Amino acid sequence: MSSFTALLTLSLCVLFSVLQAVVAVPVAASAPSKRGLSGTATYFAVGLGACGDTNVDSDWIVALATNTYAGGSHCNQNVVITDNSSGKTATATVKDECPSCADGDLDMSQSLFEYFRGSTADGVFDMSWDFA
Repeated sequence: MSSFTALLTLSLCVLFSVLQAVVAVPVAASAPSKRGLSGTATYFAVGLGACGDTNVDSDWIVALATNTYAGGSHCNQNVVITDNSSGKTATATVKDECPSCADGDLDMSQSLFEYFRGSTADGVFDMSWDFA
């Protein structure tokens, strides 16, 4: 075998080894940008909210638990809510704080609650939600 052929063979072996190593490197999955929360939905009498706006019952708004409200850092952000039993979804805007809510709970305007349940008779339901 000539030295040219030997050098070519060696070069090809090195090239294929490098290509195999590159192809075999695992790629980390990208982390989801949303965290997804779940809890209990309730409704409240809206008015002047902690975000500084006066709202009415026909507005589709929510109040976040104090920890999630985080001093108002989510004011005017939208959330997408899903009723866990029916699968029905809606988008609402953060306008208030709910000091009595546990983390993951949402307090809703009456009209938003009625969209999910038809009335306020149930008083509560299980749901999941995330920032839009």
